[in-house]
Amino acid sequence: MAYSCGIEKYIPEGEQLYTGAALDIKTESNIKDEKEVEAELLSLIEPNPNTTFLGMKPALFFHYKAQREKPGFLYKFLNKSFGEEPVYFSDVNPERVEELILNRLDNNGFLYSQSESETIIDGNFASVNYSASLPEPYVLENYNLESDSLPIYKEIEKMLPETTLTKGDRFDLDLLKAERALLNNGLKQRGFYNSQEDLLIFEADTNQYKNRKFDLFLRLKKDVPARASIPYTIDSITVYPNYSIEGDTLPLTKENVTQVDSIDFVQKELYFKPELLESYLLFNEGDLYDANTSKQTSNRLSALGSYKYVNIQYTELDTTATDGNGGSLAASIYLAPLTKRSIRAELQAVSKSNGFTGPGILLSHTNRNVFNGGETFSISANFSYESQLSSGSNSSLSSIAGGVSADLVIPRSIPFSPIRFKYAVPKTKISLGVDFLQRSQLFTLGSVNASFGYTWKENQYVYHTLDPISINYSKLSNVTDEFQTILDDNPFLSQSFEQRFIAGLLYSFTYDEVSNLGKETPIYFNTNFDLAGNMLNLVSGGSGTIFGSEYAQYAKVDADVRLYLRWKKEQTLVSRVYAGWGVPYGNSTTLPFVKQFYSGGPYSVRAFNIRSLGPGNFNAETENSTTDYFDQSGNLKLEANVEYRFPLFSYLKGAFFIDAGNVWLTGDYSEIEDDQLTSSFSQTLFTDGKFEKDWLTEVAAGVGFGLRLDIQSFVIRLDLASPLRIPYLPENERWNTPFFGNADNNMTLNFAIGYPF
Repeated sequence: MAYSCGIEKYIPEGEQLYTGAALDIKTESNIKDEKEVEAELLSLIEPNPNTTFLGMKPALFFHYKAQREKPGFLYKFLNKSFGEEPVYFSDVNPERVEELILNRLDNNGFLYSQSESETIIDGNFASVNYSASLPEPYVLENYNLESDSLPIYKEIEKMLPETTLTKGDRFDLDLLKAERALLNNGLKQRGFYNSQEDLLIFEADTNQYKNRKFDLFLRLKKDVPARASIPYTIDSITVYPNYSIEGDTLPLTKENVTQVDSIDFVQKELYFKPELLESYLLFNEGDLYDANTSKQTSNRLSALGSYKYVNIQYTELDTTATDGNGGSLAASIYLAPLTKRSIRAELQAVSKSNGFTGPGILLSHTNRNVFNGGETFSISANFSYESQLSSGSNSSLSSIAGGVSADLVIPRSIPFSPIRFKYAVPKTKISLGVDFLQRSQLFTLGSVNASFGYTWKENQYVYHTLDPISINYSKLSNVTDEFQTILDDNPFLSQSFEQRFIAGLLYSFTYDEVSNLGKETPIYFNTNFDLAGNMLNLVSGGSGTIFGSEYAQYAKVDADVRLYLRWKKEQTLVSRVYAGWGVPYGNSTTLPFVKQFYSGGPYSVRAFNIRSLGPGNFNAETENSTTDYFDQSGNLKLEANVEYRFPLFSYLKGAFFIDAGNVWLTGDYSEIEDDQLTSSFSQTLFTDGKFEKDWLTEVAAGVGFGLRLDIQSFVIRLDLASPLRIPYLPENERWNTPFFGNADNNMTLNFAIGYPF
């Protein structure tokens, strides 16, 4: 037998390395879910042997090497990241595994099974062969509820048709536990405040059958307290909107209480308007107690953004009810506010998708519950100096940016209520901002933006954003002769800057499981829809301008899909696919500059400089070396990435990655006047950049590795990448040997803040 890297010499004397176990299942009859049963039994076999790769055990080898007196940096690193401690046969207890197998078979209806094991020793290695003989299992014939006059029996009887147990089901203890949990959860939604799972008892009877069948009977435990078998009604609701964790609760006096729909709101001074706060409560006086509704109400109150502490407590008002008619509860809702006003100053390290990185400062002021209805008003100002730190011809570019923005977030949908979910509170957001950007030696771009829209969380994973009104007005000024030459040579770019008004509708849908650390294979999906110009076109009568400025008309959509594979030692494999497409129409022949797609850089195909790819196989350097940054964009983008992430030391992480993608031009650009296409630059751009059937040959690719300093989700990232395929070279020269090839810019160093995806 071949075992990797000569590990046999490291095995201590008197020990055998455990190489695993096999399981042989013998059955008397066909079992419809035999594979599931086998998988369940295999999960009981412990311990797991050391992992094997291509017949070798590199993880174990790294561990052995790291135990030497002077292991060296490499083996210490490999052991920390991938190493495994040895699993010896002395760690194995076959008799214990046999007992576990028999117990699990009994729990699955295979009563009177048999289990055996055989140990196989081969020199310094040992394995175990287990076998299990399974008789025909017991299956369900009848499922009955014992009759009784108590209200709880009537409710259980109503739920039984909706349960999962059916005739012919194999006896399964886990299935019975799930059934009991389902019934108990249903009871807690039907008023049974004191219901508990262990009050429900299953009894199986096989006496009346000669073959392997059983009847199942459900009943309550004997001597169940009356309070556990009756439903409870909410008799009163008291809300404390300005509760102090340290202080005493205010007394119920006329001066302190405001009543809305029979709900008492107790606050000495008005903190939260009772008529508004009442709308976030999902239960009322006279309702049966419902555990789910109570939890959803707590979630909604927490989502207001005004409270740091939400606690709903129930007090039994009638604990001696024995007539079966039910008991009463008093609900008390304690809400502890967050600090009303806060001022925050931040020194930032700014890193943008266009590769500009540098220091910045952010000042913000927040006023919570500003109108006593949960509203949050915030105003912020920012200023930054940024420079492109990636290698290449654009590394000398710099910019100064700043702006002021104000946001008002209202925890309800106004002026109407089209959105209402029990899970969370829909929010209305009104924003207004002014920004400026001064790009060194090129231009100054000023913009004013405003939006009105809604955000809401549908459930734990689904999030929506809808902005029915989104307006942006931008103006280009202080244009240098160099940049004017760029505009004159490229009508595609020039027209994208002339579209000063962007007004339309934005919608974003996000499904995100990544925050659930318990999921081994979480997925992330995001799509955005951007539709602009229709309303302005209607108002302007189709003139193409409003207030003397040209407005944009386009439709744009993109989708981002990611799959995460997590396993031990914080190792993750992330795969991502991105696609985006924008279509200008009406009075527009191009997308506005800020809406175009770009490829290359620290958040894209990292082996290429920022915005240095595309469109298609276009090569700006052969036309004009000063224009590559601004011209290489398109209205179609396709991209794919795979990244393997692993820990190094403490907060330092590592990664290996492969990126691929590009941008292209789609549509008919013949509407751009022919006399504007006089330059060879423009003609080449539209010819080489068009998306055609051979687009796959124009996909750029690169590989690389990176280091990430990850301190409580604040990530500083360095990625070194090299091209694998270069689309703008002649077709027979596009493949490149990464890091060792002869291509220009064969290595690109990217500095960024945050993970690339």
